[in-house]
Amino acid sequence: MQSNARKNIIYSLVLLAMVILVYSWRNREEPKTPVSESAAVDLKINFSGQTMGTSYQVTYLDDEGRDFQSEIDSLLVVFNQSLSTYIPDSELSRFNLGDTLDFELPYFRQVLEGSKEVFDLTDGAFDPTVGPLVNVWGFGPGGPKLKDSVAINNLLQLVGFDQVNWDQNQVRKEVSGLYLDFSAIAKGQGVDVVADFLAKKGIQNLLVEIGGELVARGVNDKGELWKVGVNRPEEEAPASELFSIIALENRGMATSGNYRNFYVRDSVKISHTIDPKTGYPVNHNLLSATVLADDCMTADAFATAMMVMGTEKAIALAESRDDIDVFLIYSQADGSYETFLSERLKPFVSFEVN
Repeated sequence: MQSNARKNIIYSLVLLAMVILVYSWRNREEPKTPVSESAAVDLKINFSGQTMGTSYQVTYLDDEGRDFQSEIDSLLVVFNQSLSTYIPDSELSRFNLGDTLDFELPYFRQVLEGSKEVFDLTDGAFDPTVGPLVNVWGFGPGGPKLKDSVAINNLLQLVGFDQVNWDQNQVRKEVSGLYLDFSAIAKGQGVDVVADFLAKKGIQNLLVEIGGELVARGVNDKGELWKVGVNRPEEEAPASELFSIIALENRGMATSGNYRNFYVRDSVKISHTIDPKTGYPVNHNLLSATVLADDCMTADAFATAMMVMGTEKAIALAESRDDIDVFLIYSQADGSYETFLSERLKPFVSFEVN
């Protein structure tokens, strides 16, 4: 009996010890892992630089904290080597001096195709061959030149994007002397090129801007849509004075306006926006055209075209298409501002700007 009792006591003690051991193991304190190792944290990367005669700004989130500025600078150098009119041996400059060019880089053919689409959709209001007329009216590097009707009519014979043809390998002119200038679309294309580069690096949340043209993807570091401003359409207004703010949801955006780039001669305001059909500066009440599209190159071209078309035609175009959204600012007879907003864009626009 005593032997059995002793055995029961020993068994109970062993069982109790095992329970205590299991309880202690289950409730042991886990070693603390530093936050930087336990969870990936998106780091905000921001840098700026110069390109295309203007500045660029790049902001993105990356859990690896990678800085791609040197790669982007190199990419933009190559982009300019294709499409700059200021680089004598660029692809575009060599084409303007001759009548044919074999493509060496992908950007020239890409911008030709994008330009042709908007040229057709706007009945020629967007036309990259209008450069000589822009120059002769005083908005090129040489300053104002003779602008009599004879000179304008002669230059009009060299205007018309339908006089440019290309295939997979080569671009050709139908009229010798025709001159291409993609300044009204190239910044938008450059924004797309940079955004696509970052996307290929795995960056999902980004904002890229070149000279006021933008692409936004994903969200900012606060988890919100990227917000960008539209300037007040006034010559004297500082760049920091905004008319409205737009939340960009995975889109490209471009703004074109007549309120800063102009001069006055003989009490007449001469706008830098030249109508490719008449050869003369436009004269209407549309002050600013902001266009949103799936890519910035398309938005850039449409914004330029709308500044040529004027308010009524721009509104008609906006209402006829579901692939772009438009924000127009135009003046009334009394000098006050009126706006037009595409219906889909209204929830993304705020006028409550201090």
